[in-house]
Formats: sequence, C-alpha cells, structure tokens
Amino acid sequence: MSTAFNIGGRVISREVSPFVIAEMSGNHNQSLERALAIVDAAAAAGAHAIKLQTYTADTMTLDISAGEFSIEDPNSLWYGSSLYQLYQQAYTPWEWHEPIMAHARQLGMLCFSTPFDESAVDFLEGLNVPAYKIASFENTDLQLIRKVAATGKPMIISTGMASVSELGDAVATARDAGCKNLILLKCTSTYPASPANTNLLTIPHMRQLFDCEVGISDHTMGVGVSVAAVALGATVIEKHFTLSRDDGGVDSAFSLEPHEMEALVIESDRAWKAMGGIHYGSSKAEEQSKLHRRSLYVTQDLPAGAVLTRENIRAIRPGLGLPTKYFEQVIGRKINVSVKKGTPVSWALLS
Repeated sequence: MSTAFNIGGRVISREVSPFVIAEMSGNHNQSLERALAIVDAAAAAGAHAIKLQTYTADTMTLDISAGEFSIEDPNSLWYGSSLYQLYQQAYTPWEWHEPIMAHARQLGMLCFSTPFDESAVDFLEGLNVPAYKIASFENTDLQLIRKVAATGKPMIISTGMASVSELGDAVATARDAGCKNLILLKCTSTYPASPANTNLLTIPHMRQLFDCEVGISDHTMGVGVSVAAVALGATVIEKHFTLSRDDGGVDSAFSLEPHEMEALVIESDRAWKAMGGIHYGSSKAEEQSKLHRRSLYVTQDLPAGAVLTRENIRAIRPGLGLPTKYFEQVIGRKINVSVKKGTPVSWALLS
C-alpha cells in the first residue's frame, strides 16, 4: 500500500527525489537579517523547505542554573550553560516567524516549524503552516503529539533515543488523534553524531514496521550519511544549515554551509535516480557500447581456402565479429573467400 502524500504541494514518496529540509534552528544568532539571509542561501542551494523551532526559554524549562538544569557534560557543545541560557540564545522570536515564512514563500520554498509545547501549536496554526515536526526530545510527549495530530496536517517525528515501544506509542497516538500523513526520521541525538552511531539499516525496518514514509534527521558532518540513506529508502532529509560555521551559533558546529547543502541536494537526487530497478543486460543507453566489446577478427590477409589458426585470428576490439566464446570452434575451419586483415570473423566466411 502506498504511503505517499504531499506537503504544501511537494510529493513525499520513493517515486520522486528526496525532500530536503534546511533546519535553521538557532543559527540566526538572534538577527532577523541573518535569518532571512539563511532562507536566501537555502533556496539558492536548492533545499525544498526551511524549518524553524518554536519555543521560548520559559516554555522549555525553568530559570535555574544549578543541578540538572545546568549542562555539565564536558563533551557537549553547550557545556557550562544552563538550559534556560541555551534556549534564550537559540530561540527564534515568535514575531520573526511570519516574515521568515513569507520570505520563504516568495522564493518558492516551504516553511514550517517544530513546536515544543501546545501554545506553539496554537501560534503556528495561526500562520497556517503546511506541516509539523516533532523533535527527538519530544517524541515521548504524547500530549504534544496528540495536539499536533488534531490539526490534520502532515507530521514528521524524529526518532532519536526512542525505543520501538516508545515509537509505537507515538505513532499510535498520532494516528488515533487524526494524523493521516506521517514521516519518521531516523535520528541520532548527539551533536554532532558519528556515522558509526547512525545505524541507517533502521530506515527500511521502520518503514515496514510502521507503514509510513521514512527519512533521516542527520547530525553527522558532511553529506555522505544522508546520501547513503536514500539508497535505503529515505524520502526526507533534514540537515542543520548555516551561512558559515565560522560565524558561530548554537548549532553551527554540525550545520551544513551553502555549498554543502547544494551538494546534498544534487547528490541525494543522483542517489535516488541511481536506485532504478533490478536490471541485467544492456540498457538502451549502452547499446552503442557493445561495439567496444572483444570479438574475433582476422589478423592477416588470407586467400580463399586458408585455414584459421591461432596465428591469423584473435579476440580484439571492436565487437562486430563472432563472440570470443566461439574461438575454439572456428580454429581449423577453412574460409570460403579471400579476406583482408581486419575482417570480422562470421559464420558466412567459413566453409
């Protein structure tokens, strides 16, 4: 059964090239001008959508700097910050959403967002977004999933950290609450993620298990992992995006720059086109190449009645003579006409 559908007129299906989402996140560095420039760069690179995140520090956490409210992992990009400070730095002001979305529409791009609480869903409904994304850290928030599903809009859920049981709960909740068009994105919730910790073989398994479209939310460096995901059936690719990693920002270290996003769009499309179907033998495009196979040719001028030997015929290019598999069968046979060096061997020549 087909699981294909469309988001804002853009088809999500294995029958078309992957839907590429540029995730702005907090890479605007609290500048609306930079946010609009990110939209410009994403459109120029060929991305199909730009995605925002809709929250405030107060809708995410409490203004506490101690204990579990502080990021103490020395390997974290955000080590030393409190959660509240991080979200204050990273959030996209809600009053920016409308101009960013309008600018994306002018450039022919879709724009939607990740809501992090129910108030964000109400706000985004007022902007008539074409779809919603549930972040990995919220994929167990069934109340939020239920609220989004009730809008009837397509829903994308990142699967980072979720067990099969937790994903089952999320999918069942979404569908019971009215979600008809669902995408699950294989995601590893480390920043950056390593290829070795990505487990792309989960993608076809998720498609079979949950009978929905699947893709990848890719936090690895570069584009190789995302392109490989296409070969395993990914129909959506989400990558964080910035103008320049050197400019800094909360997510810049694992975000693509414009030239990399352009490469992702091109290479994921090539990967999709290369999938094709199961095929043996020459394609239509290869027919001319058959000329350059080896075949049997006469290598000396020979009179009528001459015997073919290993000294006067060889397997060479081009391919207009008998196939080389007949070499032993024609050795010792006489020719019935005189021939010039470079004559292809054929059955008609033989006595």
